[in-house]
Amino acid sequence: MPHDFMPGLAGVPAAKSAVSDVDGERGVLEYRGIRIEDLCAQSSFLETAYLLLLGRLPSKPELTQFVIDITRHRRIKYRIVDLIKCLPEQGHPMDALQASVAALGMFYPGRNVTDQTNNYWSAVRLIAKLPTIVAAYARLRRGDEQIPPRDDLNFCENFLYMLSDTVPATILADTLDTCLVLHAEHTMNASTFTGLVTASTLADPYTVVASSIGTLKGPLHGGANEEVVAMLKEIGSPARVRPYLEEKLQRKQKIMGFGHRVYKVKDPRATILQQICERLFKKCGASPLYEVALEVERVSAELLGTKKIYPNVDFYSGIVYDRMGLDPDFFTPIFAMARVAGWLAHWFEQLRENKLFRPDQIYEGAHNRPYVPIEKR
Repeated sequence: MPHDFMPGLAGVPAAKSAVSDVDGERGVLEYRGIRIEDLCAQSSFLETAYLLLLGRLPSKPELTQFVIDITRHRRIKYRIVDLIKCLPEQGHPMDALQASVAALGMFYPGRNVTDQTNNYWSAVRLIAKLPTIVAAYARLRRGDEQIPPRDDLNFCENFLYMLSDTVPATILADTLDTCLVLHAEHTMNASTFTGLVTASTLADPYTVVASSIGTLKGPLHGGANEEVVAMLKEIGSPARVRPYLEEKLQRKQKIMGFGHRVYKVKDPRATILQQICERLFKKCGASPLYEVALEVERVSAELLGTKKIYPNVDFYSGIVYDRMGLDPDFFTPIFAMARVAGWLAHWFEQLRENKLFRPDQIYEGAHNRPYVPIEKR
C-alpha cells in the first residue's frame, strides 16, 4: 500500500476552519474558541447557532432579532406537508427529512450563493423549518394531523409542542435545548465533509444540507444513538452487561456509542449528557437504561481502557431522548436539527474562498484490456 494513502482520509486536513476545534488528547471541544461546557451552562441553541454562523456572540438586540427571524420562518408550505403525507409510514424519519429538505430548495430562491443576504435567509429557513418537518412526519405517519408552530413558544418548547400538542414542562424543553447545543457542531466529521464537497460545486444550501443529512443517517455517524438504545434494551439489566460485552469483543463486533476517531479520552459531550441525565431523572424519574449504561461504561473501561476507547456523544444522548418519550428512530433527526447550524457555518466558510473538491485516487485496476465481443465471452 503506498505510504501516501490514508483510508478514510484519517488525519488528512481537508479544509481550514475557525468554526470549532477538538483536542482529542485532552477531551476539549470549543465552538469559535468557547468551551462546550460554558455554552451548555450559559447559552441557548439559537445563541450558539448565531455564534457558529457569524463567528461571535450576538448582542442582546442581535439575538432578539435572530430569534424573531427564526420564529417567523418555522412554517412549511402545505405542499411540503402533502409530500410528507405521501411518504410511507414505515420509512425512516431521516429519509423523510432528507427528501423534505431537498424539496424546500424548490420553494425558496437559494441558488445564488454569492448573495450573502440570501444566504442568511436560507440559513434561517433551514434552522427554523427542520424541527417543523421532523414533528410533522412524526405525527403524519401515525395518522395524526400536523400541528402548526406557535410563535409564543421558544425553539424547543415549540418543537415538543408540535410533537405532542401539549406545551412541555420546562425541564424537558431546557434538556432538549442543551442537547441541541451539544450536537450543533463537531469539526470535520463525515456529514460536514459531505456538505462541503456538495457546497464546493456551488449547489444551493438545501441540497448541501440534504446531502449532509444522508451521511448523518449512517450507524457509524449520527445513527449510532438509536443503536445504543437498542443495545441497552437488548442487554436488559446490569447483571448481563459483562457476558454481553465479552461476547461482542470475542466476535470483534463494535460496541455502539464507544470510540471516536478524534477523542482518546471520554468525549466531553458524553460527560455533559450524564449530568443532563441526572438532572432529568431527578425531575421525571429514573430510566432503567441508565443503570445498564453505567455498568456498560464501567465494564468497558476494564476491557477496553488500554485501547483508549471511551463513551462518545451517542452513548448517553439516546437515553435522554428515550426518557423524554421520543421514538428511537427520531433521535438522529433531532441530531440533524442541531447539526444544521454547524453545517451552515462551514458552508459560509467554504463560499468565502471556494475551490471544488476533486481528490485523487490510487488506481489498482488493469490497463490495456482488450474488448471481447459478447458472442466470445
